[in-house]
Amino acid sequence: MTPSERLDATFAALADPTRRAILARLIEGEATVMELAEPFDMSQPAISKHLKVLERAGLISRGRDAQRRPCRIEGAALAEAVGWMEEYRKVWEGNYRRLDTLLAELQAHKGKA
Repeated sequence: MTPSERLDATFAALADPTRRAILARLIEGEATVMELAEPFDMSQPAISKHLKVLERAGLISRGRDAQRRPCRIEGAALAEAVGWMEEYRKVWEGNYRRLDTLLAELQAHKGKA
């Protein structure tokens, strides 16, 4: 998967509120599919589909612990998305700084008139 495809998969996975809620739960620690399904009014197969999307995006991984297959959050895909957004934040901060400077100059000029 290319970096662009990984980023697309991350944002597509994060676009769904159920998947964001699953990630929020996994921040607390590992959980099984049944544990992740508890707060939702949906079937286990539906939760499993959400988990597959998260797994394909690299946001979670599934381990093997005897009969359990605990899910855990993975940070690399999120870090990549944050890095991508950080570049745009820098651009916007620069634009706001220039706007602040311009507004200060206009106010100073208005004060002299």
